[in-house]
Amino acid sequence: MSAAIPHPEQQPVAAPPTESPIVADETAPAPEEDASETLYIQNLNERIKIPVLKASLRGLFKSYGEVLDVVAHNNLRMRGQAFVSFESADIAKKAAKEVRGFPLYSKPIQISFARTRSDAVVNKLEPSVLDAHKARRLQHKKDTRYTNPLKQKFKAKRLAAESDVGAAPVARRPAVQMPDEYLPPNKILFLQNLPESVTKDQLNALFSQYPNLHEVRLVPSKKDIAFVEYLDEGSATVAKDALHNYKLDGENKIKITFARK
Repeated sequence: MSAAIPHPEQQPVAAPPTESPIVADETAPAPEEDASETLYIQNLNERIKIPVLKASLRGLFKSYGEVLDVVAHNNLRMRGQAFVSFESADIAKKAAKEVRGFPLYSKPIQISFARTRSDAVVNKLEPSVLDAHKARRLQHKKDTRYTNPLKQKFKAKRLAAESDVGAAPVARRPAVQMPDEYLPPNKILFLQNLPESVTKDQLNALFSQYPNLHEVRLVPSKKDIAFVEYLDEGSATVAKDALHNYKLDGENKIKITFARK
């Protein structure tokens, strides 16, 4: 029997085939020899809206017998998958055989059998045990929530995807640098705006007027700055206060501050 698909609300959207994930417990496929009333459909086009997809599946399978239910969700674990339930395993087996590989929305669908009866099947065939069936299913779902290896795999993939995207970076406040003039006192002075022709001997002669001079250090790559170190903070402070804005060459004023630590 050839499968006919109704005209759904949305036109088919082409997409490259991808392997759909397999879900656990009652949603996982069973071996074909253990055919059940519910078909497990994989490799569905994930770009099709769920209401349209469900209507298309119902139209595709209704010629084989009454379709009791079509279940499809758009969450990560169920994406690209669905369940189609009939009132007998024989009907489901015939439908699976003839529809398997049908290019629904440009993707050949994969079909196997669900491991357990769906709520819709139980409600149709054994309505008196529906409540007990639901209770067992929910309990099983609860018991395997953290131990089912397939669910753990999906969770790991989801966490990995989230970590790849990551949270939006927190805006950092720009570091505000304290002006040189307000740096705390220490024993090293920072000299700026020096004449480029200045020599170490000239600076030694100038700063040795004040006691406890330890060292004068020029910066070869930048000739207009230098460092003058005293043996203690007090001596450095005296020299700084005395020589700040001193015109070493008679023109440019030397800027003297405490060095940054």
